[in-house]
Amino acid sequence: MSSPKAINFDIDRFVATIQKAYRNWDAPVVTLVSNRGASPFDILVSTILSLRTKDEVTVEATGRILEKADTPEKMAALSEETIAKLIYPVGFYPTKAKQLKKISRILIDQYKSEVPADIDKLLELPGVGRKTANLVLIEGFGLDAVCVDTHVHRISNRIGYVKTKTADKTEFALREKLPRKYWIYYNEMLVAFGQVICRPISPWCSRCPVAEMCPQIGVDRTR
Repeated sequence: MSSPKAINFDIDRFVATIQKAYRNWDAPVVTLVSNRGASPFDILVSTILSLRTKDEVTVEATGRILEKADTPEKMAALSEETIAKLIYPVGFYPTKAKQLKKISRILIDQYKSEVPADIDKLLELPGVGRKTANLVLIEGFGLDAVCVDTHVHRISNRIGYVKTKTADKTEFALREKLPRKYWIYYNEMLVAFGQVICRPISPWCSRCPVAEMCPQIGVDRTR
């Protein structure tokens, strides 16, 4: 069913409810890597590999490449062909192999082998978009940032908290509206929520802890 935009959506209640439940669901891949004490470089590599790739593939590929090259120097020393073999079968693995090698060279030459904790500098790196840059700031440095992927974009619009057409526009809308205290884990919560309950097609509304407060905008069929 479809509903008009929600009015005065209680984001505090929504976040508090999801926060109680989501830790019982599978955490996002990058958060799992971060929880193991990953470095900003590890997070950057993992996030790049995760783009257009299933979580389980990302986990295995990240483990293989970081076992061989967990610093920019080690990565830069590998050939593109070797990197590609180690990260296969992630999506667009030849392109990502080239990007990882270029990024490593840039980090060595311009940033003393350190990943910059600055969104503008991160966005200058090959293959790094706003989603990746924000996630590196959050997971790699523990900084306040708003990371918007397909789950965050879909759910934020589905509950009527924002009304946007693209992920980038959702990010800027959330920066204006979402209380800053929620920024750092909003993505983590909604990715888990989107993977398990609030699915793109036929979401599990019968299992949803916030079903009674959701206007189900754009939803045609539920389970």
